Amino acid sequence: MKLNVWKPAWLDSETPGGKALVHSPEGFLVGSEGVLFDRAWLSTLDLPRAELQGIGTYDGIDIFVYELDSAVVISDTEWSPLRPLMMNAVDGHAYRMLVYAAQIATWMRHHRFCGHCGTATLGINGERARGCPACGLRQYPRISPSMIVLVTRGDDVLLARSPRFLPGVYSTLAGFVEPGETIEECVHREVSEEVGVQVRNLKYLASQSWPFPHSLMLGFHAEYEGGDIVLQPEEIEDAQWFSLRDLPQLPGPMSISRYLIDTYRAGRMGEEKPSLPR
Repeated sequence: MKLNVWKPAWLDSETPGGKALVHSPEGFLVGSEGVLFDRAWLSTLDLPRAELQGIGTYDGIDIFVYELDSAVVISDTEWSPLRPLMMNAVDGHAYRMLVYAAQIATWMRHHRFCGHCGTATLGINGERARGCPACGLRQYPRISPSMIVLVTRGDDVLLARSPRFLPGVYSTLAGFVEPGETIEECVHREVSEEVGVQVRNLKYLASQSWPFPHSLMLGFHAEYEGGDIVLQPEEIEDAQWFSLRDLPQLPGPMSISRYLIDTYRAGRMGEEKPSLPR
């Protein structure tokens, strides 16, 4: 069986051939054969292309990402948001390629002009950066550290849902690190703010790149220490303790949230531990 392997790398955008993902404010372009298109075919279309980056290789083929100003209508294709594509990726390598491409495309869209003087930026040869020809400022892809934590109490887990979630889905708690804050302090603060409880015995488990829009999720397990559930209304729609034997609808298996839940359940129930997509 053929193994598809994704390797991120800087590629000269002028390199001929290869395949490309096409991204716009509406998501990724999808055709009958998936999200990868021959660049030769794309060159025959009148695309409102804003930016182009070579992002690496997939199964040994050079891969590029086109960032479009708008989601144009292209025969026999449709536009899809990133999340369903991620959750339905055929393997971990395809998942990582989509995550990486989405973050690079977002970075290209947000850094077309210098944040210091407003001049149009240019790609820097040989590295993933954009430079200002007027003042020299260089801008690199942004990464925002955040924590995600599973809070447990024996065979019960504390799960919550945001108004942004799909109907019925509950997940672990998460939040961005504030300036001057450690990741551990962030865990304690976010849990207290969002659901009003205190935790102890933090244990780091794994991390995952999360492209909404450019997060690095640092995953923890924490034990419940005290307090009653009090919701932060602008962030949390509902939060409850759930038994591992009676869990609600959970996030997809590609997410680190699901990994944290399944890992704890496996340890308590004597099941095989899951693996996080890498």
